[in-house]
Amino acid sequence: MVGMLSIRDVSVEVGGRLTAVGASFTLRAGDKAGLVGRNGAGKTSLLKVIGGENEPAAGVISRPKAFGYLTQDPKKRGTGVDANGLSHVLSGRGLDLLAQRLEKLRLDIELDPSERNITKLTRTQEEFERLDGYAAESEVRTIAAGLGLKSDRLDMPIDALSGGERRRVELARILFAGSDALMLDEPTNHLDVDAKEWLMGFLKSYRGALLVVSHDLELLDKAITRVLHLDEGELIEYKGTYTQYKTARKADEERRGKVVARQESEIKRLSTLADSMRGQTQKRARVAKTLDNRVDKMEATKLTAAKKERVMRVRLPDPPRAGEVVLQAHELAKAFGRNTVFEDVTFDIGRGERVLVMGLNGAGKTTLLKILTGAIEQDLGDYKLGHKVSMGYFAQEHETVKAGHDLMSHMQEHAPVLTDQQRRDLLGMFNLSGDMAKQDASTLSGGEKTKLALAMLVGGSHNLLLLDEPTNNLDPPSRTAVGTALHGWKGAMILVSHDPEFVAELAPQRVLMMPEGTLDYWSNDYLDLVSLA
Repeated sequence: MVGMLSIRDVSVEVGGRLTAVGASFTLRAGDKAGLVGRNGAGKTSLLKVIGGENEPAAGVISRPKAFGYLTQDPKKRGTGVDANGLSHVLSGRGLDLLAQRLEKLRLDIELDPSERNITKLTRTQEEFERLDGYAAESEVRTIAAGLGLKSDRLDMPIDALSGGERRRVELARILFAGSDALMLDEPTNHLDVDAKEWLMGFLKSYRGALLVVSHDLELLDKAITRVLHLDEGELIEYKGTYTQYKTARKADEERRGKVVARQESEIKRLSTLADSMRGQTQKRARVAKTLDNRVDKMEATKLTAAKKERVMRVRLPDPPRAGEVVLQAHELAKAFGRNTVFEDVTFDIGRGERVLVMGLNGAGKTTLLKILTGAIEQDLGDYKLGHKVSMGYFAQEHETVKAGHDLMSHMQEHAPVLTDQQRRDLLGMFNLSGDMAKQDASTLSGGEKTKLALAMLVGGSHNLLLLDEPTNNLDPPSRTAVGTALHGWKGAMILVSHDPEFVAELAPQRVLMMPEGTLDYWSNDYLDLVSLA
C-alpha cells in the first residue's frame, strides 16, 4: 500500500541486549505517531532498524519506496553531484543528476545534432519538467529559509557547515524529496523558535505517514495523533496527542500496579498454603504439589510493575585551581573559501567565569569553540590558556565518541587518573551502568552519547569547559540534572546553547555576540534571544 509503514513482530538487539521484543504497528497515509521513552530505551536503535541501517533480530519491516529518514547524525559529505548544500537537497529528487545530464546533452547536440541526441535531450527535459526542475531551486531555498538556513549557506560545501546547518540541509533534502513516509529522529535539534514553528506547520499539513522521536513536547503535542511508548523492550500504542498519552499512561501504570499487587498477594497466599501441607499426609502432599504448579504458572505469566524512571543525579568534583585568567583570545579570524565567518574576535575568560556565545546559525559559534580546542586552525589572531588550565570540550556532534571503542575505553582515555571502579561509578551516575560499560559507543542513542561525553568531561578533572549544545538529545529529567550540577560547579565555562532554561540555570556573567565579537554583561533580557540565536 502506497505510503504505508509497517513493522510486524520486530525485535531489536543492541550490545547483546534486546531493546525491543515483538514490536508491531502500522502507519498509513495521514497517521502521525511519536515514539517516546526514556534515554536508552532503544528508540534510535528501533529507528535504525526500521530505516534499514541495521538488521532486526527478528520480524518483518515494510516501508514505501519514497521514504525519508532523518538520523541524529547526518553524514558530513553530501550526495549531490556538487559538494554544496543546494546540490545535496536537489539530489532528494535526483534533480542534480538530471541537470548535469541536460547540460551534457546540450553540449552533445552542439557537436552532433543527430535525431538520437535530440530524442535523449527531449526525454531528459520532460523528466526534468515532470519533477518541477525549473522551480526546484526556488522551492529548496524556501524550505531552507523556513528551517532557518540562510540562502548563502546552501552554496557552501557540506563539510564547511556546522553540525546544526548540516542537519538543516539534510532535513530540507528529506522534506523536498516528497516522501510517502517520514521518519525523523530529533528533528528540532539546533532549530530556533521560528524554524520549529515552520516545521510544526509543515508536519501538521503533511499527508504521508509520519514517525517522529523528539524531546520537544510542543512538537509532539501539535503534530501527532498517536504515541508509541517503548520501555523494557515493550512497545505500547496510545491514541491521541502527547498530553492525552501522559494521562492514559499514568492510568495504565496505576492499573498495572494494582494487578501486580493482587498477583503477588495470591502467589504468596498459595505458596504459604502449600508449605503448610508439606510433610503431612500423602493427600495433602499431592494438594501442595498442585498448588506449587499453580504458583509456577502464575510466576511465569505474572505482570511486572512499570519501572520508575531512574533519576539522574550528577555531582561534579571541584575543579583544580587555575590562574586568574584561564583563556585569552586576540583578534581571531576564520574564513572558509570566500566566506568570512568572523574576524577580529577578542575576549578573555576569568577563573570561574561563565560566558555565553550567542549568534544566528552560521555566525561561527561552533567554529570558535573548535579553534580554541585546536580542532581547526584560525586564519588570523591567536589565543592562549592561563596558568594550570585544563580544558574539556563537549562537541555537539559527539566527535569525542568513537565507533569501535566501548564505554570503558573512552573513560580510560579521558579519565586516566581514575580507577576502573571510579570510572564505572561515573558511568553509573549518568545511567550508563552494568553491561553497557563494554558496549560499542557507536550503538548508543543520541541521549546516551551525550551522557557518555559528559561523563568523560567530569572524569577529566578540568577547570575550563567548552560546552556546545550539551543538552541536545537529553530527556527533560536528565537535562535538569545536568543543569543543576553545572550550576554549582566552580570552574570556568564557555557555553553555546539554544535552551533558555538551561542557560538561565547556568547564569552566565557575560555574553559574546558572534560574528561581531562584541562582549556584554549578562542580562535576563538576553533569555528571549537564546532560542532565536
